[in-house]
Amino acid sequence: MTSVIVFGPTGQVGSVVARTAVEHGAKVWLAMRNTNKSIPGLTKDLEKAGGFYRIQADLQKPETVSQAVKTSGAQRAFIYLVHGASDHLKSTIAAMKAAGIEFVVFLSSFTIPTNQGLREIASSDLIPHVHAQVEANLDDTFGSDNYVAVRPGCFITNLLLEKNGIAANEVKLYGGTFEQDNIAPSDVGRAIGNILVSGPRNGQKNVYLYGPEILSIHDSIAKIGKVLGKDLAIMTLGPKEGYDNYIVHGMSPAFAKYMVETLSTKGPDKGHGERFPNYEEGVSNMRLYTGKPATSLEDWVKENKTIFGG
Repeated sequence: MTSVIVFGPTGQVGSVVARTAVEHGAKVWLAMRNTNKSIPGLTKDLEKAGGFYRIQADLQKPETVSQAVKTSGAQRAFIYLVHGASDHLKSTIAAMKAAGIEFVVFLSSFTIPTNQGLREIASSDLIPHVHAQVEANLDDTFGSDNYVAVRPGCFITNLLLEKNGIAANEVKLYGGTFEQDNIAPSDVGRAIGNILVSGPRNGQKNVYLYGPEILSIHDSIAKIGKVLGKDLAIMTLGPKEGYDNYIVHGMSPAFAKYMVETLSTKGPDKGHGERFPNYEEGVSNMRLYTGKPATSLEDWVKENKTIFGG
């Protein structure tokens, strides 16, 4: 039986990674800072039924990662980005390798430009920079054949920033022309769970995953309203109002400024003229790794009506 260790199993992606890995016959170690925390979708009965084992670990504390890997005996690991990690997980990645991990799947980002080296991306380009540094550290430590960077597009859950406005039938929106693919985190988790247990297909080193349709944020919100039977009033905010709104939602000033600049266009160029690199491949990868097409925006809203008060 394959033994894998999943860091961050309480997250919207990690929880699905863990459940999917068990479905594929793996023994799954749930590496958590707080081992008493509940895991979405994993009931006590399901956990007790077998295949899941909780273990304490913190990706920002390499010594705990080393101990968890040694205790588990796992040779495969799933990791995610830890914002604010001073060395971009370099010491943690080294600790995993030394403790016996042979293969890593990292939840990265499609925002990494395809026409620049990983170390060449400016730190001012916040999201691609931090993901690229972790990828580079994985490459340095494990080599290109022993890790996979999964690069999903824009999570559909980003739209939940507007859920209060949707509930009130009045959405105040900044960056409405910005386009995104609206991929469901559960789809990403299912694909990663498959890759974690069985490895990548077709020699893929960077696995892109995208939702089935590119829409502007404005049109995405309007479509959510239509599914919910609401005729939403969508108002446009200016840059300052957009910035203030992000601050209210808990973003740091630096990240809020970055988001305002990013959403001021339809979408930044990720290299070679592509805003969504390898888009068709990323859409087909959903079926390749899960056996099903990516979840549509309409179906996701129907499945999650309670989030919007429906």
